Amino acid sequence: MKKVFKNVSFVILLLKMSLIFGQEPATQKIIIIDVGHGGMDSGAIGINGIQEKDVVLDIALKILRLNEQAEKTLDIYLTRYSDTLISLFDRTKLAKALKADLFISLHCNHSDNPNARGIEVYASRVQGDYSRESVVIGYQTEKILCKRVGYDSRGVKFANFQVLREMNHYCASMLLELGFLSNIDEASYISDSDNIQHIALAILLSIQNQ
Repeated sequence: MKKVFKNVSFVILLLKMSLIFGQEPATQKIIIIDVGHGGMDSGAIGINGIQEKDVVLDIALKILRLNEQAEKTLDIYLTRYSDTLISLFDRTKLAKALKADLFISLHCNHSDNPNARGIEVYASRVQGDYSRESVVIGYQTEKILCKRVGYDSRGVKFANFQVLREMNHYCASMLLELGFLSNIDEASYISDSDNIQHIALAILLSIQNQ
C-alpha cells in the first residue's frame, strides 16, 4: 500500500436488555455497535472474495474481546453476534430500548474504481439533537483510525442512511466505511486477523475517548 498499515438472536439481546433495566442505572455510557449486513445479505464482495458481513463481524467481536481485557471496560452491545440478518428497524430498536449513548454502524466500502481507497465517516444529514456531537465523534474516530492504522482519510460526510436517521433524536451516531474491498491493498490488509485487531483497537480507543 502507499502507506504501511500499522449470534445470538434479537430475542436474546432483548432478554439481556431486560436484565439491565432490573438493575441500578449504569454509570457507564452504553455503546451499540451495529454490525452491518449478515445472513443472506453479504454486503460488498472483496476483490479477493472476502465478504463485508464477515469482515465487520470479525472487527466487532474483536472490539468486544479487547474491551473485556481493558483495565476499565465499557458497556458495549452488538446488533448481531453471528452471521444473522437483523433488520434495520431492529438494529435501531435495540439501541433505543437500551437507551444507548452512542451508535456506531460498521461497514466496508466498494467502488468500480479499483484505486479508490481510505475510510469514510458518515453522520446523519438530518440536523437534529445530536448532529453536532455525532460530527465531533466522527472526526475524532477518523483521526485515530488514520493515525494508528494508516488509512487514508476520505473525510466526514453527511448521509440519510436509515440507521443514522432513526437515531438522530436518540443519541450520537455514525457509520464507518472501513476501507474499500474493491481495492486489492485494502482488501488484503483487512483479510489478516492481526490487522483486524489493529482496526478494532483503534475503534475501541476512539470510543474510550468519548
